[in-house]
Formats: sequence, C-alpha cells, structure tokens
Amino acid sequence: MKKIGIDAISYYVPSIYVSIEELSKNRNLNYAKLRNGLGLEKMAIADSNEDPSSFAANALIDLFEKNSLNPQDIGRIYMGTESALDASKPSATYATDMVERFLAKEFGERSLKNCDVTDMTFACIGGVDALQNTMDWISRNPGKKAIVVTSDLSKYELNSTGEYTQGAGAVALLISENPSIISIDNHWGIATKSENDFFKPRRTFNKKSLIKEIIAKLELDISEKDFESNLSNSEFWDNDSEIIEVFKDEPVFDGQFSNSCYINRMQEAFIHFQKQKKIDFLNDWDHLIFHLPYAFHGRRMIFNNWLEWIKNDSKFEDLIKEIGSENDPDFNKKSYKSSLYKDYVANKVSPGEKASSSIGNMYSASVFMSLLSMLNYHFENKNKIAGEKVGFISYGSGSKAKVFHGIIQDKWADKIKTSKLFEFLKTRKEISFSMYESLHQNKEVSPLTNHNTRFSHTDQEPNSKGYRYYKI
Repeated sequence: MKKIGIDAISYYVPSIYVSIEELSKNRNLNYAKLRNGLGLEKMAIADSNEDPSSFAANALIDLFEKNSLNPQDIGRIYMGTESALDASKPSATYATDMVERFLAKEFGERSLKNCDVTDMTFACIGGVDALQNTMDWISRNPGKKAIVVTSDLSKYELNSTGEYTQGAGAVALLISENPSIISIDNHWGIATKSENDFFKPRRTFNKKSLIKEIIAKLELDISEKDFESNLSNSEFWDNDSEIIEVFKDEPVFDGQFSNSCYINRMQEAFIHFQKQKKIDFLNDWDHLIFHLPYAFHGRRMIFNNWLEWIKNDSKFEDLIKEIGSENDPDFNKKSYKSSLYKDYVANKVSPGEKASSSIGNMYSASVFMSLLSMLNYHFENKNKIAGEKVGFISYGSGSKAKVFHGIIQDKWADKIKTSKLFEFLKTRKEISFSMYESLHQNKEVSPLTNHNTRFSHTDQEPNSKGYRYYKI
C-alpha cells in the first residue's frame, strides 16, 4: 500500500496583531499569568479588508506558487472552517474563485472548474475531518492530488474570558501519495458526543418585546402599533415573523466545561485508537501536535495521560525519586512541575506551541499550525527528525476528538525551508488597542496594512444583499 499524507504546507496569518501585554493593561488582567501560565504573547487580528475566505485564498495561492502546482492536477479542495460567511454557499467557493482569477494569466479562465470544492464544519476539528475524508479519496483515486485548506477567525465578546485567546489565519495542505513531509497512518481514534460547550446559535429576539424596549428606552410618545406601522418599509423590521434572528461570530461558550469535554473525548479517542493499533503512547510518539485554543493548552490536557503512561514505564521510578511518594496529596501537582514532565513537554510538545503564542486560536487551522510550528522549529535548529513519529490530538467542540499519527519523511526539510514562519511572525505590525476595538466592532476602518494581502471583500454592490465580491 502506498503512503498517503501531507506533501506541502502553506499558511496565511494577518499582518497585524495586538500584544497580550497591551490587552492585559486595558482589561486589568495579570499579564504574567497569561504569558507564563497560558503561553500568550500576541493575537493575530483580521484587517478591515480580510475575512476567512481571503485568508484561505492567500494560503492556497502560496501553496500553488511555492510548489509550482497546475490547478488542473488538483481533484478537490476541501475547506475546514467554523467561520462560514453564508449558511448555504461554501466559503471554499469564494476562496477558489479568487484563486482561479489569480491563476488565470498562467492557466486560463476557470482552471479549477473540474475541482470538487466544499466546506466541512465541526467546530475546530473540521479540517481534520477534511483531511481524513481526502485521504480516503486519494486511496480510491491513485495518482490524484488534493488540497485541504483550514481557515478561521476566532472572535469573542469584548471583555469576555475568551477575548485573550483570539486569533486568525489559514493553513493549506497538499495531500498526495508518497508525500514529502509526513505520511499519515490510516488508523483513527474517534470519539463523539453531543455537548453544548461551545456553539454559535442563531440568536432570536421577540419583535414585539424589542419594540416595547425601544419605546421605553427612548421614552417615545408613540403606540406599539404606530411604531411598527412607521417601520413597514424597513427591510429589517418588515417581515411576517414574530421573531428577529441574529447571527454573531462570537460564540456561546463555557471554557471549563469545554476543557472537560476535550479531555473526555480525547480519552475515549485514545481507547478507540488502541483497539485498532497497539502503541506505547509515551515512547513511540516523538512529537505531539494538538488543537490549541491557547498555546499551553495541550501540555495541560495531556498531563493526566502522561502520568498514567509513565506509571507503566521504568521512568516512574525516576519520578518517585525526584518528588517522593505517590501517596503524597500533592503528588499530581509535584508531578506536573517535575523535571521529567518538563523535559517531556520541552522535547515533544513545546515546538508545536511556539506559533500559537504569537497568533492565538485559529480554530480549525490550529492543529495544522501546531504541526507547521514544530517543523519550522526543528528546521531552524537543524534537527534531523526524518523517520520520527508524530501523534495528533484534535478536538472540536460540540463535541468530537480524533487521534491519529504519522511518520516524518526524508524530504520534509526541502518543503519547509521556504516557510520561514517565525521570521514572518516577527515582521507583523502591532496596532493600538483602540484600533483593535474599532476593528472588533466592525467600525469603518481603512486597511491598516497591505502586507501580504492580495484580496479584500466588499458587499457594497447594488442588490448584493450580503454577497461578497472580492477584488485582486
């Protein structure tokens, strides 16, 4: 059986950011706790002329250009996202339209017309779903190539407990046989349970209650009937429904409950994986890649697993020698702070966290940015990691986890050398806190930078009714 996996990776991260230190000052938060406890330094912010489809288009263009891809060789482009621009039209169609127009000079019009395109949505795990689905497709279509692109905008209410984890960006993966970067084993530990830890509902408001509230708040001398009659020509108010539906990018969430769901689904996925393939998770995996809502999330989520794994390993004796008896009521706390666990994190987890510290939560793109971070770290440090095994722990609220693994291939460095991820992250522009709030509130703001931004959107066309038109 031929190997299938990731042959190339590209990314797009907005060129502006807010520092967590500045956010901490303005929100009266403990910066040291956010920096040292959660690993947060900066959060990427979408410019006023950007959205998740333009993120995806930029990542896709970069993938096509750096790998000299012919669009007619790509059989599908599947997009993982939870930041859909429309409840019907896939965001991937907006992105691929931009890509087609960009490639038209070299490859002619409609160069992706025979390419299968769609979105896959399951919170932060949608991109992994697209990856698994696409690998299955390639296994049934020998010689074909495909792309998985993940793109999201993580946005929380101002002053909320999720605000400091925000981020944005996209990662695009070229999937093929005989991949250059990593081959992925076709064993998947899966766990699913319906939960309400994080979701983005259509919020509903009773129209008559809203009218009463407006009259009362503004102290208007008008009856409810006359108020409603005066708005009969209003597109917003003039409808037959008794309710008004509003969609917001900001989710309804419970952070602590979501952590519990993450851990529970992960545990179930580990068990499911072991039923298919026996593995020593502690020693067989050389690198661990996580979905990261914040940079240090993975090291916190995996600790209890590590403790159970190490109890069945000879290293447990070293842990006892360092911190003392297992009967100590503070045994777990001491274990987390032990040199043994710190070494485990430094060697197997930390390289995948570094980009997240400077970007924030990328939702569906987060797990793949973690992979890209790890690869860039080892490339910059000239580490030889070909043949080493990478374990992936992915999670999507709602809720589902998938555990899988892959082996780094001999030519991985050749495909990563042009990435220059950490170099790029240092070139971005820091914006003021007031400008960040204006962007968050969708106020009229001119684009702050054109650095690495090829596309922008506008919905100002006549009769567009929300349809997005992008210009190159």
